[in-house]
Amino acid sequence: MNIYKDLQNKIKVIVEDLSASGDLPEGLDLSHMTLESPRDPSHGDMATNVAMILTKQAKMNPRQIAELVATKLETLEEVASVSVAGPGFINLNLQPEFIRDQVGVILAAGHDYGNSDIGGQEKINVEYVSANPTGPMHVGHCRGAIFGDALARLLDFAGFDVTKEYYINDAGSQIDVLARSLYLRYKEALGHDIGEIPQGLYPGEYLIEPGKALAAEYGDEFVDQSEEEWLPVVRKFATDKMMEMIKEDLSVLGIHHDVFFSEKTLHENGGIEEAVEELRKKGLIYEGVLEPPKGKLPDDWEERPQLLFKATQFGDDIDRPLQKSDGTWTYFAADVAYHYNKVNRGFNNMIDVWGADHGGYVKRVQAAIKAITDGKGELDVRLCQLVNLLKDGQPYKMSKRAGTFVTLRDVVDEVGKDVVRFIMLTRKNDAALDFDFTKVTEQSKDNPVFYVQYAHARVHSVLRKACEMFEGLDISPEALAKADLSLLGDDAEQSLVKNMTGWPRLVESAALAHEPHRISFYLYDLASEFHALWNKGNDNPGLKFILEDNRELTLARLGMISALANIVATGLNILGVEPLTEM
Repeated sequence: MNIYKDLQNKIKVIVEDLSASGDLPEGLDLSHMTLESPRDPSHGDMATNVAMILTKQAKMNPRQIAELVATKLETLEEVASVSVAGPGFINLNLQPEFIRDQVGVILAAGHDYGNSDIGGQEKINVEYVSANPTGPMHVGHCRGAIFGDALARLLDFAGFDVTKEYYINDAGSQIDVLARSLYLRYKEALGHDIGEIPQGLYPGEYLIEPGKALAAEYGDEFVDQSEEEWLPVVRKFATDKMMEMIKEDLSVLGIHHDVFFSEKTLHENGGIEEAVEELRKKGLIYEGVLEPPKGKLPDDWEERPQLLFKATQFGDDIDRPLQKSDGTWTYFAADVAYHYNKVNRGFNNMIDVWGADHGGYVKRVQAAIKAITDGKGELDVRLCQLVNLLKDGQPYKMSKRAGTFVTLRDVVDEVGKDVVRFIMLTRKNDAALDFDFTKVTEQSKDNPVFYVQYAHARVHSVLRKACEMFEGLDISPEALAKADLSLLGDDAEQSLVKNMTGWPRLVESAALAHEPHRISFYLYDLASEFHALWNKGNDNPGLKFILEDNRELTLARLGMISALANIVATGLNILGVEPLTEM
């Protein structure tokens, strides 16, 4: 149950009733109405702006509207009191027993508590990672991989029909470089002296084993062949091996995609021509010469007639080249075709997760989608900023087994999957993130992943001790939901339960904003409140979760903290982190 949505719907009914009775005009638009927790607790449990957003439509003083609505709100059984503040904000205090009863609701719902139908099973494509298949995943890919995966999990929990996709950039010149690099390792595996790896090729040791595999499969077949003969076969072999490596790396983080889409297929199957023809039909392509851009010239700019897309009609800064003067397609043309392919697969709602260095590319791709879908398609690009590796606050130089960079697996091997996943979601995606190997492994409040997992483990420790103390104690969710929750009379207990009731609302807001970091923030705040209540019990024995001489109050408190553990476990699962029961 989402008590915010439930009360918001009741406010809408109140407004409709006031319209029907003639106290308010009919046909009022409530789409911008909000109901949320005030920052200042003295302002109540909830506050709504309904009077403020109706004043222009109704042509009435907002306080007058607020008084009308407040009078009706006071009749609701879950509402204890209502007040009108300032120019017309309505503040509500809920009945304490209504808040406490939500513990039973949470326990009954289990891990379904907080899931939503707000997505309406709308198809949504989340494309993330999409690293060039030229080597293992490095730490720079790690943040985007985790962000995209957590976002996909969150959207699924919020009722969207999610497809997780990886775009394989296997059509560019970098794949030729990979093939040539692998060819050297292939000759090395056959006993040839290859000397130092030439400048411009990939020197990493990760190509040694694929080189041996190529030699085992083809023997010395390619040794005396020209590059023109062996390159196509080695290209495919190299790409396949690199994708196997990438999938293994992602699996270490618990990441599995539904679709792996090859850029190469767009070139082979006429996908680019099809997308360009669609733009041509709409009159959005012309032959022209671009002005040289200020600053550094992009790779695809030429001072010659080119096939250009009218990107400026759709919010971009300049028109963009689709085809070079020699007839080859630009990288942008392939991107247009790829997103057009997504649209043809039924995805009008798309999310791309890119590295921060692709920021200048956002407008042109969004412009292309607006053009090719007549404004029906929507692309949200989420840029992930860099991760700074630190140890004790100082830059940390890890060993680089890949040759030139720190791999994703290097980091996971050092601190574990759960730590990496959680910490990568403790900042908004467009803010730089410091990953301090000392801090992320210490057992303290300053380490958010420890603090949240410790809350979950602590609850399970309390439940085990309670079962030892009370013979035959039933701690199933069904039994705890029947506990006398009116015994939860301390203000801190009431506050904790009220915070827990905000979970469904948090899920929806985080999903609609495409911000999974809100989940980790919420879990940390919830864990902090739980640990504070635990500490109060140490100072005041009457507030302990287990009271040997009061079985009923113990059951009520066990129900409360079990409900909390349920939410924490659900939130951690969305983040892709295991909720530990022992630490």
